[in-house]
Amino acid sequence: MHPAAQDSFCKELEARLTETGATDFGLQTALEFVLERLACTAGTIHSYDPDSRILHLRIRRNIPDVLLPRIQQIPFGKGMAGLAVERRQPVQVCNLQTDTSGVAKPGAKETGMHGSVALPIFVGDLVVGVLGVAKPTAYEFSEAEIALLLDIGKVIGKFMSHSTSGTTHS
Repeated sequence: MHPAAQDSFCKELEARLTETGATDFGLQTALEFVLERLACTAGTIHSYDPDSRILHLRIRRNIPDVLLPRIQQIPFGKGMAGLAVERRQPVQVCNLQTDTSGVAKPGAKETGMHGSVALPIFVGDLVVGVLGVAKPTAYEFSEAEIALLLDIGKVIGKFMSHSTSGTTHS
């Protein structure tokens, strides 16, 4: 994506979140906007509690209900989302269905997704959550896509730092 288009996208996302706030509805709308723009079909937004070192599911899209017990709360350093917080950088798997690296937990296959990336959501230097997106085909996100997703995370983070709601949507 051209830098001007990337900037425009982030400004539109920020405008949407300014209108709705980091309510569950606002984050759901933001997640769907991001998934559509990146041609992804599934995604999550988790908030991170540094005191308990637990990620809490805020919003999901196209994640099977059967996985909820495993993704409602994710410990620091566990799975792609937990590793994204621990490493403070994106964690990517080209194909969840065939991955043997141990980065993705075995239950990740149940999403039916293949190409997946989890990115820390920052406010300044503080990690406040994780954005996860996935495609139904094997896929490696480019450096430009990762940069855009990190920028998206910064926009979402501005709003998440003021909200602590914990319900989720499918």
